[in-house]
Amino acid sequence: MKKVLSIVLALALCVSCCAMLTACGEKKTDAKYKIGICQLVEHVALDAATEGFKQAVIDELGEDAVEFDLQNGQNDANTCSTIVNQFVSNKVDLIMANATPALQAAAAATAEIPILGTSVTEYGVALEIKDFNGTVGGNISGTSDLAPLDKQVEMITAWCPDAKTVGLLYCSKEANSQYQVEYVKTELEKKNVTATLYPFADSNDLAQICTTAADNCDVIYVPTDNTVAENTGIINNICEPKKIPLIGGDEGICAGCGTATLCISYYDLGYTTGKMAVKVLTGEAKISEMPIGYADKQTPKYNKQNCEALDIAPLDGYEAIEAK
Repeated sequence: MKKVLSIVLALALCVSCCAMLTACGEKKTDAKYKIGICQLVEHVALDAATEGFKQAVIDELGEDAVEFDLQNGQNDANTCSTIVNQFVSNKVDLIMANATPALQAAAAATAEIPILGTSVTEYGVALEIKDFNGTVGGNISGTSDLAPLDKQVEMITAWCPDAKTVGLLYCSKEANSQYQVEYVKTELEKKNVTATLYPFADSNDLAQICTTAADNCDVIYVPTDNTVAENTGIINNICEPKKIPLIGGDEGICAGCGTATLCISYYDLGYTTGKMAVKVLTGEAKISEMPIGYADKQTPKYNKQNCEALDIAPLDGYEAIEAK
């Protein structure tokens, strides 16, 4: 009887061990990290940044180690606030804020959850930081989409050397757009070029303001402005028939309504942000000590169709924007 009992116990122990080994060998399917992504609005540049971000995280951690919750702010700051507050309630491990209003909403929502911005031009302006030294501190860092503004000013005068008046068209609700056009205005005036600000509140008055600018200026400049990027068709339908060249702050804007641009890769910018996210999530780096990252390369490009319509010969050293 004792032998029988011993055999039964041994078999039971064997089955138990096998079950434990099987369980240990099973691949965990639950996501280890939850990342909330608040993207201000859908357009080419921001979409590319989000895709680059996600791919970098997947490349570093593996697809099964992360769960993304991508939400669209519909170009509305209040909607962004609702989205990031939900991320906080869901206790995500990290928030990626794509564009300035998304970053501002995230910063207001939490001081605990790590926040990485991307497609944000100037963090000191966006977060109202005096004497900004390149590191936000606290729970915020990220990447900037700012292409050198002095080079953009040079581009305006190179493409339109006879221009006496430049219209600076931008959305007044976007703090980083205001920062860019004020810088460009100051630099143009140093070159004895008259620069006039043409702010619009939203897409509802864009056509009217753009028409006024086109009627009164030799050339128009638009910064990296999300509302402009979402409404390039409106601007193109006004400026192209009037033969008004437009220098754009990024490739997406230039492709839709511009003549030339000094652009960065938003996909690469997002990818850099994703690699920063991995370092934060794994504890390799402290977000409070992370300086803001910038694009390593800027590429001068031109819109072939627009140049042909305006009878403008492309300058040497510029690449044609590829049709999407």
